Amino acid sequence: MSRIGKNPVQIPKGVEIHVEGNAVRVKGPKGEVSSPVPASVQAKVLDGRLEFTRDGEEPSQRALHGLARALAANAVQGVTKGFVRELDIVGVGFKAEVRGKSVAFALGYSHPINFPIPDGIVIAIDGKTNHMTISGIDKQKVGQTAAEIRALRIPDPYKAKGIKYSDEVIRRKVGKAGGK
Repeated sequence: MSRIGKNPVQIPKGVEIHVEGNAVRVKGPKGEVSSPVPASVQAKVLDGRLEFTRDGEEPSQRALHGLARALAANAVQGVTKGFVRELDIVGVGFKAEVRGKSVAFALGYSHPINFPIPDGIVIAIDGKTNHMTISGIDKQKVGQTAAEIRALRIPDPYKAKGIKYSDEVIRRKVGKAGGK
């Protein structure tokens, strides 16, 4: 049996879970998230926990069993605590500013870049340190938004300028003159 899939998801107080066919809808204090359940996996709410079972022992079914449980656990964590991803903007003249439902970036290009903020995502920017915090209840959406923002100006290995994750370590390269 799948080591992840066999573990039940504990349902904290204030969280409601409804199993609807091929989806699990989780509602909590921060909002509502829907998590998909593959056809070969069944979800049941028993005694304050969400349990998953599968039809067979095929490797693909075992993988989907663990996936369904992990997605549901992420949904429960999202509606109770939420998810946060932090980015740092490094470089002289590089800055960002939240303007309504978009973020305006100045990243050394000849034009400003406007990035629309997706629904369910909150972006906060500390103007002095150029530290950006992306938060929301959907783990996939938070991570995807952070990756798209980082892709606007990936940190270069020579001067480490660009947008990087706060916990990311950039391996610096030696320039032309340093290689001799």
